[in-house]
Amino acid sequence: MPLTDELKRGLDAPICLTWELTYACNLACIHCLSSSGRRDPRELSTAEARDVIDEMSALQVFYVNIGGGEPTIRPDFYELLDYATSNGVGVKFSTNGSRIDDDNAARLASMDYTDIQISIDGADAATNDAVRGEGSFAMATAAMDRLAEAGFGPFKISVVMTRQNVPQLDAFDSLADRYGAELRLTRFRPSGRGADTWHKLHPTDSQQRQLYSWLLDRPHVLTGDSFFHLNALGDENLPGLNMCGAGRVVCLIDPVGDVYACPFVLHDDFRAGNVRDDGGFTTVWRSSDLFTELRQPQSAGACASCGQFDACQGGCMAAKFFTGIPLDGPDPECVKGKGTEALSAVRSSAVPVQTSDHSKPIPVSLSATRGLAADRA
Repeated sequence: MPLTDELKRGLDAPICLTWELTYACNLACIHCLSSSGRRDPRELSTAEARDVIDEMSALQVFYVNIGGGEPTIRPDFYELLDYATSNGVGVKFSTNGSRIDDDNAARLASMDYTDIQISIDGADAATNDAVRGEGSFAMATAAMDRLAEAGFGPFKISVVMTRQNVPQLDAFDSLADRYGAELRLTRFRPSGRGADTWHKLHPTDSQQRQLYSWLLDRPHVLTGDSFFHLNALGDENLPGLNMCGAGRVVCLIDPVGDVYACPFVLHDDFRAGNVRDDGGFTTVWRSSDLFTELRQPQSAGACASCGQFDACQGGCMAAKFFTGIPLDGPDPECVKGKGTEALSAVRSSAVPVQTSDHSKPIPVSLSATRGLAADRA
């Protein structure tokens, strides 16, 4: 049996578990998939978070991908980081860099089993700050400087691809080279605040072709399987599993303990349970009705007659869901043009909206929010 077919049937534990520690954030990125900004008062306590880590350790989860919001805003962030790594759970966390001062850079450099992703969305301040907020590029590069000076090693630079930054692909690669960092590109999904900006930010058809060719020529660039829909463009697949792993090999825990099948679909339709339920995360992962359903053979639906279905697997569930396309329909960015046809048939009333929105009512400025405390977010 091919590996992908075996993985589609689900594993006893996720390969990678995404965990959003908090919705609090000192930025207001216009494409934020979780609509972060304000802290949710129902956040898991430190003790509850430790219990989740204990389950991860028992399940032998390879590593947890921590995000937010801005995870370093939580006062117990480093305590939980230490607890995870000391219990054999590797941590990769995404940050805007705002709290990586000299002391924290040195602390991180001394830790084992810890990886860091610094988020930027432009290779220059003008492009980045239009998406992430004024001053955010300088803040992120200052964090990179501190990590490099502390001898952290090859941290990652994480970029969400948009039509504004696709022309900067070579510049991103050069920036990573300059820091001895790894470049990680991810797909822009129309979830959270991204639902409102997707139509003006997602790459054009010609840019998708450019991205596919560029990635094939640079196997060192990481993608986290974000772009498997592009495999329909040619005979060669991009590196990776090239499948939707939602509820099969990946899932997400949000700040209040809700477990979702896909890190990009924070919606009640894809909520499988909560870590506070009887049996905790383990029971949700192994026994929830939603995950059981997702692990059944899936219909190719409208894509059944396409000769490229085996290559692209019908594309991204999140991208389809939040644009109103049926889950067995074509990806909205289908490189064969079927997504454009499907989008034209979607009525605005049929497009789902994210279940919760933690955005702040007024866009925040960096100068006003540096040093933001979690209990005031």
